[in-house]
Amino acid sequence: MIGHELGGRYEIIERIGGGGMALVYKAHDILLGRNVAIKVLRQQFVHDEEFIRRFRREAQSAASLSHPNVVSIYDVGQEDEIHYIVMEYIEGFNLNEIIKERAPLQVEESVRIASQICDALDHAHQNQIIHRDIKPHNILIGRNGRVKVTDFGIARAVTSTTITQTGSVIGSVHYFSPEHAKGVNTGEKSDLYSLGIVIYQMLTATLPFLGESPISVALKHLQEEFDDPRDANPLIPQSVENVILRSMRKNPQERYQSAKEMLKDLETCLLPERRNEPRIHFSEVDVDQTRAMPAIKPVSRGTVSRKRDKSLFDEDDEAEKPVDSGQKKKWVKPTIWISLTLFVLISMVGVIWYVKAMIVVPDVTITNVVNVPEAKAVAELEALGLVIDPIIRTYKEGFDEGVVYEQSKKEGTVVKEGSSIRLSVSTAKPLKVMPDLKTKSFDEAKKDLIDLGVKEENIQPPKSEYSEEPSGKVIRQDPEAKSEFDPATDQIVLTVSQGKEEIKMPDLVGKTQKQAESMLKELGLKLVVEEVADFKNEKGKVIKQWPYDANESVSVGSEVTITVSTGYPPEVLNYTFNVPVAPTEDGKRSKIRIEYTDARNEDGQKKDWGTKTINSTQVFSIDLVLAPNMDAVVYLSRDGELFDTYHISYNDVKNGSVPEAVIPQTDPVLPTEGTEVPEDPNQDPNQDPDNAEDVDTTALKTSDSKHKVAKLDKGNKGNNGNNGKK
Repeated sequence: MIGHELGGRYEIIERIGGGGMALVYKAHDILLGRNVAIKVLRQQFVHDEEFIRRFRREAQSAASLSHPNVVSIYDVGQEDEIHYIVMEYIEGFNLNEIIKERAPLQVEESVRIASQICDALDHAHQNQIIHRDIKPHNILIGRNGRVKVTDFGIARAVTSTTITQTGSVIGSVHYFSPEHAKGVNTGEKSDLYSLGIVIYQMLTATLPFLGESPISVALKHLQEEFDDPRDANPLIPQSVENVILRSMRKNPQERYQSAKEMLKDLETCLLPERRNEPRIHFSEVDVDQTRAMPAIKPVSRGTVSRKRDKSLFDEDDEAEKPVDSGQKKKWVKPTIWISLTLFVLISMVGVIWYVKAMIVVPDVTITNVVNVPEAKAVAELEALGLVIDPIIRTYKEGFDEGVVYEQSKKEGTVVKEGSSIRLSVSTAKPLKVMPDLKTKSFDEAKKDLIDLGVKEENIQPPKSEYSEEPSGKVIRQDPEAKSEFDPATDQIVLTVSQGKEEIKMPDLVGKTQKQAESMLKELGLKLVVEEVADFKNEKGKVIKQWPYDANESVSVGSEVTITVSTGYPPEVLNYTFNVPVAPTEDGKRSKIRIEYTDARNEDGQKKDWGTKTINSTQVFSIDLVLAPNMDAVVYLSRDGELFDTYHISYNDVKNGSVPEAVIPQTDPVLPTEGTEVPEDPNQDPNQDPDNAEDVDTTALKTSDSKHKVAKLDKGNKGNNGNNGKK
């Protein structure tokens, strides 16, 4: 059945119980998306038309019940030869399991459970439905503590048709009412008698009637008195004992007249003023107790006794009429007495035979299913005709998941067919939840793990990493927090902080922005970029780093700000100044050195353009940068002496009015023969003045010098379209 989709709607998940008449499965209602319990009729009854008819009728009647303490009936159906009832699924335990585990229960808890059962019975009785099989197995306790009574639908069908065909009645004989044991019609008061036995068992942990065989138990219900509950449990208040005594009277007329009456008594029995009330007494003799049969007295011929014993079988004659002795046969009265006596004896033998026939079932021998997989063990026991109680599922060390590790009845035990047996099946090993060990020291984390059951050898030596957390604190764990793990086998790895990692700050000045970003990213530093216009550095070059200078210690993850040049401001003018130079004497060699300052010389220092040795007049081009507040000055030296300067104004360049350069005056003084012109000590003899490196300087004021204006073939020009005068 597992995995079968019953009626195209109910997907069978697992078996959760069963009895002599039916098996109970947990299933999922695909249509409504909820779990349900499905009771499936055993195969040996599927061909009994009378049983099936009553099974359906009673199930449909039970479906009309709507009460918070009654398991709801959702559906009744048939698929091929499978007859089933769909019911509400209760997550919890049945009362029989609770009694076995914890009885005797607290008085308050027992009364609370009994009140809810009684409330459910009152609702059923008002709807003309008699349960007839009230016992702890049919009382479910949800996880929220709510009591649910089940098996309303099938109980009447079991009683009326198949009680002689199955051993299911064996499980209920301890809860029979006397009238039930006699096989006569049962009513509402029969349910109340069974409820009284359930209360008795909850409070004393024992049953009122026990015997070597089911028939002996049934006869005790008919003939014997039970021990007072307070003898077994002195903590039971007298008021509660009175409820049990009254509900378990053998004479139905002396019991509660209705479930509502019993419920009212249960609701008030724990009030302080009732706890010590007098014990209830019943004056009438129970009609079901064993009586002696009255003796048959011989009757004298021709004489009629006027004093007759009033027995159960006497007729009530108001007066005797004279009888003609000739007409009256002397043998008539003895014949009547003998006939009545034989009838009573035959009836009693018939009742005993009937009860015995209902209860006697074949014996079976329990087999050993320990260490056997659950499905195989269940099939083996069911093949013997045994009923499997709800399986206990807990982890058992040494047993694989899904394997039976214990059975309630030992191998070789002889029981009746239809007897119940409980199996304990091992589940997967329960795992524990890993606690959050972060921010704790390694020693603290280790102690917590050992307290949780982790073996010390399973805790690996800690790993160390740099982090923002203080040194020595756990920053990572494996397994992760809140994940499940096995303390006995799993290896625990903790990573501990070394504090922040310290590195040396690189020198970023002069690097491009892209180079700086790459270097900082590789070192794990955060980059912030600021941009400024700059005359000294070309666009994209780093001109400043902050707050860490080169080679300064810095923590990984720290933030570094770099200032990147965006190049010259838009108002800057680039200007090429053509300066004419001449030797001291035509044909003679003279060493010419040119220096300048412009907008790039913020510190005011001259920048060397280069040195040239010439022997004729030449013109050299000097590239200058001018800003609105920074003019340019060109310094011309010949043979080591400054002999001329040129001041180039920003406004002149912008307006195209730069004065024309002049050819320097030739010095008539010639050097003596054999004397060399002194070389500039800062000049590289192999340097090409056209390739001389620019050095930023600030503008200098020019001094007036005498010069002579000359006409040049090449004029001074500005890059922005502003031409100087030729």
